[in-house]
Amino acid sequence: MNATVRQFRDFFVSLKLTVVLLVLSLVLIFAATLDQVNLGVWAVQEKYFRALFVLWRVGDFPVPVFPGGYLIGGLLLINLVSAHVYRFKLSWRKSGIFLTHAGLILLLVGELLTSLWQQEFQMRLAEGETKNFSESYRYNELAIIDTTDPKFDDVVAIPEELLAQKTEIQHPKLPFRVVPKIYYPNAVLSLRASAPGDAPDLATAGVGPKLVVTPAPFTYKQDERNWPAAFVELIGAEGSLGTWLVSTQLAASQTFDYAGHSFRLGLRFQRAYKPFSLTLLKVQHDIYPGTDIPKNFSSRIRLATPASRDDREVLIYMNNPLRYAGLTFYQYQMDSEHDTSVLQVVRNPSWLLPYISCALMALGLVVQFGIHLVGFAAKRRAASAAPAS
Repeated sequence: MNATVRQFRDFFVSLKLTVVLLVLSLVLIFAATLDQVNLGVWAVQEKYFRALFVLWRVGDFPVPVFPGGYLIGGLLLINLVSAHVYRFKLSWRKSGIFLTHAGLILLLVGELLTSLWQQEFQMRLAEGETKNFSESYRYNELAIIDTTDPKFDDVVAIPEELLAQKTEIQHPKLPFRVVPKIYYPNAVLSLRASAPGDAPDLATAGVGPKLVVTPAPFTYKQDERNWPAAFVELIGAEGSLGTWLVSTQLAASQTFDYAGHSFRLGLRFQRAYKPFSLTLLKVQHDIYPGTDIPKNFSSRIRLATPASRDDREVLIYMNNPLRYAGLTFYQYQMDSEHDTSVLQVVRNPSWLLPYISCALMALGLVVQFGIHLVGFAAKRRAASAAPAS
């Protein structure tokens, strides 16, 4: 092994590196906890833990100022594996240490997979309502729906990132181009008070000319929601079909006809469709007798699949979710006055890894403690059995 390779090896197996990384982790967690007041849970996760570096903006340029969770966690994983390969020798007396470290490695890998694969949506249901899709709480999409065929709707969904980047879209299912003009991450809509000399609005079609769009500060609070808005121009073969105002605040989609087809246009919360449907049969809000303190929230759901391959009733309540088709449905919120329930829908293929890793670490600690206890007891017996000199 040449000197350069040995230096790299010594660096990655160094105990000093382990200590430095653990200290950096503590600093990162402390800074993220303080910043959570300003950014909220989701933004803090993205900025501090699910990034290689924590970035600060200097003017229009992001500048790395501290290692992020991906970098610290990745180096800790490399450090731990390297130490086992080059420093530790496999023996039964150290089996507990190996089990404990294997659980720690699995925990780090599980967190990485969770950050990459986990998806969270919500499903809001009123009593008697049936849905086969859930909606994102943070992401949105521009939906252009061809309703020409009465038997089905042909939906083209455009992510809001393309609207923010002002990327021109020509989808093969659409007989026109979509050209984003302006995108507001958060905005307030109000009715236009027409007055002589008012400047014309950017929107020329739909409800846009009747409304005024006022940009609003982007909110990071967990109990608040951003309401984005955008101006998009539709351009067909003969020319412009008008510029439309779309916003998640507009409850109804805007309709128009073109090239023998009927379309609906609207900005909505991003949807994830399921190969099954859920019907809310009953909501239940229990309180402790004589008080207004909530005791339990529960939703009785009917789960139905096509051709009735699976048709059953399920009771979802706190700490008792429904797990089906790789998804977990948690009881999240409830409005008993309006007989409405909100389910948190989570897809996390690696959800078992934290449980397995914790079990491995606990088993490793018990095994290592047991080995030392047996050795200590054997020495005590040998000492007591030895003849006095």
